[in-house]
Amino acid sequence: MTREQSRTLVIAGPTASGKSGLAFRVAEELNGVVINADSMQVYSDLRVLTARPSADDEARVPHKLYGYLDGADGCTAAAWAARAAEEITNAHSNKQVPIVVGGTGLYLKALIEGLSDIPEVPLEIRQTARRIFLEQGNDALYQSLLEKDPEGAVRLKPKDHQRVLRAWEVVEATGTPLHVWQAKSQPKPLINGPFHTVLFQPPREDLYAACNGRFEVMLEGGALAEVEALLARGLNPALPVMKALGVPELAAFVRGETSHEDAVTKAQQHTRNYAKRQVTWFRGQFNASETLNTQYSESLFNKIFPKIR
Repeated sequence: MTREQSRTLVIAGPTASGKSGLAFRVAEELNGVVINADSMQVYSDLRVLTARPSADDEARVPHKLYGYLDGADGCTAAAWAARAAEEITNAHSNKQVPIVVGGTGLYLKALIEGLSDIPEVPLEIRQTARRIFLEQGNDALYQSLLEKDPEGAVRLKPKDHQRVLRAWEVVEATGTPLHVWQAKSQPKPLINGPFHTVLFQPPREDLYAACNGRFEVMLEGGALAEVEALLARGLNPALPVMKALGVPELAAFVRGETSHEDAVTKAQQHTRNYAKRQVTWFRGQFNASETLNTQYSESLFNKIFPKIR
């Protein structure tokens, strides 16, 4: 198998930077398979609000790991990476180019670098952690973590409830702090590569304008109806799908707690804040083969494509 057949292309960057558009066009040109690496696009409940590829795009080129989970399910970076590795292997076997695209940095890190070998946490312990979080709040969970794993707790931001949850679960389940597991277990990549990584880092003003504009397009495309349907399911509010960008704000509007205008304004602000965090993460923790300091547009394809083909 040649390098061209066996390589994996990764297209990364913040939300609304144009990653999916480039991935689709490259897949058309290179007989590619687009593999999702966005932690919210894995859920079937939110096609519009997570900006999943359209049904037409999915029909034109193969798309994998989009909408394959129900909103009631959770998804870890390790679980996603295992599925992504399978899809990459399948693409290589079929002489197709796997194109991994997304902005969830931990997912991409898990795939490219691997994760530490940590025992799986039993379901009942995960449920206990979430019950503490829901009934007593994140502060109580963090205080409990301080008692169980003080060294690990001080490494975390108290308000980062996802990492607090994970650290609490691991020490509760194994009796060994998460940071100890991570230190004694070298990450094991699931795919040996080679990876060719492309990173979008658009100018901030362009990125923020794209975030604002895309949310307006989502509203026109039925985002509010998606949130109404999600709320009707009565899902646990701690589930990841309930905290997807735009869901809490539009849910507050549906419940009559805020105006439509305020909900949209807050959702756009939170989206911009998230994009800013992504830019910072990728700048410090993602070693890209190619960095594109621009917003993707179709007019730029012929300029970008020779660099990554």
